[in-house]
Amino acid sequence: MKHFHCVVWIDHREAHIVSFDEHDADRQTVRAEHADRRLHHKGGAQSGRRNPEDKAFYAEVAKALAGAGAVLITGPADAKTHLKEEIDSHHPALAKQVAGVETVDHPSDGELVALARRQFAALDRMTPQRAGI
Repeated sequence: MKHFHCVVWIDHREAHIVSFDEHDADRQTVRAEHADRRLHHKGGAQSGRRNPEDKAFYAEVAKALAGAGAVLITGPADAKTHLKEEIDSHHPALAKQVAGVETVDHPSDGELVALARRQFAALDRMTPQRAGI
């Protein structure tokens, strides 16, 4: 990551990752290998069950987040939780950098960065900035 702060918006098809500072932002998109695959079977399916999550996709997103100093995970549904579980289970150094998980529908990259800046500003105000405080 080029910048300390990072926000990721994720659904089961793709992840939009933005690392940023107060003046600049770098964007990256990670797509699931089978992004066109539906999670739910449609009518006529015998099992009626949900397709399994693409664990390799979540691992690839976690790899793309490596090196971030603070990460906010966002998204509209369960994918954000699955990403957090992947990070907690297999990327302990990155897990320490996750500042929060938020439900967000489908923002533009600009809206996503604005949300993250507000979240990190609030967290920075509550976090001691010097040792011993």
